[in-house]
Amino acid sequence: MNDVFLPQDYEVPKGSGNYMKFQDGANRFRILASPILGYEWWEEKEDGTRKPVRVNMDTRIPIEDVQEPDTIKHFWAMPVWNYQDEKIQIIEITQKGIQRSLRALEKDEDWGSPLGYDIVVTKSGQKLETEYQVNPKPAKELDKKIVELFNKTSIDLEALYRGDDPFANKEVEKLVE
Repeated sequence: MNDVFLPQDYEVPKGSGNYMKFQDGANRFRILASPILGYEWWEEKEDGTRKPVRVNMDTRIPIEDVQEPDTIKHFWAMPVWNYQDEKIQIIEITQKGIQRSLRALEKDEDWGSPLGYDIVVTKSGQKLETEYQVNPKPAKELDKKIVELFNKTSIDLEALYRGDDPFANKEVEKLVE
């Protein structure tokens, strides 16, 4: 009987899906395009599942139609290169502290647009005690392979407003080195 449980070079696959979520610890990413801005809330469907509803920032929110109006959040959604998963994903940022930090970096004449440098968001704590620290990394050119991959990836961020998949049901390719 062979007592080898897993191949010696096996590694648990990194992440999953097309959306980046902040994990405990450092989360490094590069913003690849400007975000869409809006408001979101979650609604329960007849079958008991919950689904996000998103509207453009300029759209009047029908408060009377929102099941839980106090759950409405302002969001930014944008494509990013997730270094940990080595993949193009969409990140949705609803945390006001992170939004303020990124806005402050953009307005700072020494940093400017976050499209030109990596961002590290460090998450610590749980539930109501969760904290996020935002740190920019020195500006550097994005790897050409990542740029090529992004240029051939079709992402329709506006689909989020329609409740559709921005990736049109296609899994994003991983960068192969």
